[in-house]
Amino acid sequence: MLPKVHCPIACFTGNEQRGVNKAKGSKLLPWPQRLTAPPPCLKELGISSNKFSEDNDIWHSRVIQYWKHMKSEIRKDSFRNVMDMSANLGGFAASLKKKDVWVMNVVPFTESGKLKVIYDRGLMGTTHDWCESFSTYPRTYDLLHAWLLFSEIEKQGCSLEDLLIEMDRILRPYGHAIIRDKAAVVNYIKKLLPALRWDDWTFEVRPKKDALTTGDERVLIVRKKLWNQSLQDPS
Repeated sequence: MLPKVHCPIACFTGNEQRGVNKAKGSKLLPWPQRLTAPPPCLKELGISSNKFSEDNDIWHSRVIQYWKHMKSEIRKDSFRNVMDMSANLGGFAASLKKKDVWVMNVVPFTESGKLKVIYDRGLMGTTHDWCESFSTYPRTYDLLHAWLLFSEIEKQGCSLEDLLIEMDRILRPYGHAIIRDKAAVVNYIKKLLPALRWDDWTFEVRPKKDALTTGDERVLIVRKKLWNQSLQDPS
């Protein structure tokens, strides 16, 4: 991840860095230490420094495995624009710090307090309700990461198909999506891949369980095809 990408975050946390809140001891560390150091705002969310560090370690391990699975299918420059669609504390993005990528971290609007953690780590982020469309240009992202996102919106009574269509809108041709979710959800999504033309390359694995694993999870990695003109126009 390129440090220069995160410079605008000073707009959000600059008051702390300038010492406005010195009395609260909230001065942030410089880049890149702030990326992995527990930020002061964790206390506001009731998250311990140990839990934060554990989250970092887990996502570091998960990202290593993701790239290992995709190694044969990607090049050094395959990914530039990345979105973590359910970013939690930003661990996925932080684990990409050695990759030449830009990451948009999306926090559920119901957990908007975590956006402060994203900013304090020097990352870019926003809040969003994935039952609605996301405000961005079509075909903006090379890689989408969705951790338990489909299970969450299903609880809200929203459409999994609509979310997949929205992901298809913002994912570039030959772009990848990493979907980590419950086995039943992944099995359902797999049935829809041919209709989306997301079956250019697929890989599925039962991941190693860790402290963030909830039940029987699967990791599904897919690559989107470039739609052929003959498929669009039968004539």
